[in-house]
Amino acid sequence: MFYHLLYPLHEVYSWLNVFRYQTFRAMLAFLFSFIIVLVLQPVFIRKLQRKGVKGQPIRGEGPKDHLAKQGTPTMGGVVVILAVTLSTLFLADLTNKYVWLTLGVMLSFAALGFVDDWRKVNQQNSRGVPGKVKLFWQICISALAGWLLLKMGFSTELTFPFFKNLSFDLGYWFVPFVVLVVVGTSNAVNLTDGLDGLAIGPVMTVATLYALLAYLAGHKQLADYLAITHISGMGEISIILAAITAAGLGFLWYNTFPAQIFMGDTGALSLGGVLGFIAVLVKHEILLVVAGGIFVVEALSVIIQTYSFKLTGKRVFKMAPIHHHFELKGWAEPKIIVRFWIISIVLALVSLATLKLR
Repeated sequence: MFYHLLYPLHEVYSWLNVFRYQTFRAMLAFLFSFIIVLVLQPVFIRKLQRKGVKGQPIRGEGPKDHLAKQGTPTMGGVVVILAVTLSTLFLADLTNKYVWLTLGVMLSFAALGFVDDWRKVNQQNSRGVPGKVKLFWQICISALAGWLLLKMGFSTELTFPFFKNLSFDLGYWFVPFVVLVVVGTSNAVNLTDGLDGLAIGPVMTVATLYALLAYLAGHKQLADYLAITHISGMGEISIILAAITAAGLGFLWYNTFPAQIFMGDTGALSLGGVLGFIAVLVKHEILLVVAGGIFVVEALSVIIQTYSFKLTGKRVFKMAPIHHHFELKGWAEPKIIVRFWIISIVLALVSLATLKLR
């Protein structure tokens, strides 16, 4: 909105020419998003409390220390998604088709997560939307997004880190691949969201990395220099990602241990889903396995634990996801969180290094 209102005036007021640059608008989006969450999150917490909305139900089979968190307000992701959406509408180029498609994926997953959260707090159990129903809608949203990309003529080439000229044309397997990446990332982030501030740290790290990748992919000269796929208009996605990073930072102010509010599925499902979708957009899907290594390990720990128990009757971990395993080993919650953040930052830097190792 601001971009479309202010940039055309640059011929009269030359300083408005700065709105031409995606980097400037990304910085503004960062500031807007951060301030919106910082200001509105406590308002949202008080509103939930005044309305008598019950807090987060805690699973009885989880670590006993978590029972003290019973009743903590949840659905903090509502403010996060609101901040990202407003910042994008204010500062992105709204004629860009990728911007609208990305917002559509994020808001659709947020709506699904909100229904899940609302059921949990109303019924005061941790079940919410049944898993199969949730998975069905996740697949539908992702498949529709992948199909729309095909209709827009989006490339179906799959590229690989470390290899300059290695690629594979997915053809009509592109849509199932989009579903795999988006749904997998969404659920992996959701599984990670089990400790105060645990999930939002890696979300910010991955979002920052992909903001850079989106900018590079949209810049013809830089994309050619680094031998990555150039996609016209992709730089606008860096504005959304800057807003996600800032919204996460603002949310962490209230979600850091001990949390005043939880993100809930509204935030976790939508942020995971949109990161997975953006990985597809910038043609760095496989790199997400490295950059989002924390999410991958969390998801794998659940899969391993489930199949190990079904096949052998034995558990590999004390509890899954794996952050609960470390809790039951006696690690303090802040220690687990900070160490996972450190690993996430290192993995992001390793991922960034692949741009030159081609």
